[in-house]
Amino acid sequence: MKEDLLEKYYAAGVIAAKILNNGAQEIRVGVSYLELVESIEARVKEEGADLAFPLNVSLNEDAAHDTASTRDDRVFSKGDVVKLDLGVQIDGYIADTATTVDLGNNGNLIEASRQALDTAIKKVRPGVTAGELGAAIQFEIESRGYRPVSNLTGHGLDQFVIHKPPTIPNIAINGGVVLEEGMVFAIEPFATTGSGHVNEKSRMEIYSQIAHKPVRIPSARAVIDSIQERRGLPFARRWLKDKKMELALAGLIRSQVLTVYPVLSDIAGSLVSQHEHTMIVTEDGCIVTTRMR
Repeated sequence: MKEDLLEKYYAAGVIAAKILNNGAQEIRVGVSYLELVESIEARVKEEGADLAFPLNVSLNEDAAHDTASTRDDRVFSKGDVVKLDLGVQIDGYIADTATTVDLGNNGNLIEASRQALDTAIKKVRPGVTAGELGAAIQFEIESRGYRPVSNLTGHGLDQFVIHKPPTIPNIAINGGVVLEEGMVFAIEPFATTGSGHVNEKSRMEIYSQIAHKPVRIPSARAVIDSIQERRGLPFARRWLKDKKMELALAGLIRSQVLTVYPVLSDIAGSLVSQHEHTMIVTEDGCIVTTRMR
């Protein structure tokens, strides 16, 4: 990998690690969900970087894709299991990292996803298959009495691209992509007390542009104009200021200009934990860009 690109990945990772660590410490019972989200997102800008996607803060059985809405009145409650998933980018080069904060008595569940991530990272090197990483993740989670979420995976990263090969499963599979030096990807184990499978909920707050087509309706054009600088990276509905955005978003989804990311959730009453790091494969292992230094 070229030195200048490595420096951007590394710089994004340093910022992401610091902000995630500080943000996690601020999650307490009674804290405003919206205020926390806006505060953490603002810090990314203050550090001279940009968001790779809206800050994901997913509670309890919700595993991914939740973020604050414009007038979100939620506060964190006793017993909550809070997933904090942050993406930072510098010139499109992304650091994707996540941790889980326990506001209850779920330490073993939290440790399951954390240890699964650590064990998988230790196995990363050229020649190892994605299936081997998935097997390590599954073992660590199941040995603690939980299930890995089988239909969520780690993913490759590229400039302005959050999801691309290689896919890193959270369960054992035969084979899978063979890791090569220079690959950039995130590993993100999810451990759950539920079914081990997530489904889409009706809550939708995160979108991204997937096509460029002529748009006639003024409110829809305003949405497209406001997200051009994202270059296809996801954005939050609360980032839009147009009063007619609801109709505009619906129309843009129908015309397949935008896609939407519904909240992904395990069965009601279950709890899900998540941990994630971004890494670059080296000749004898990997550089983890999002670890605290």
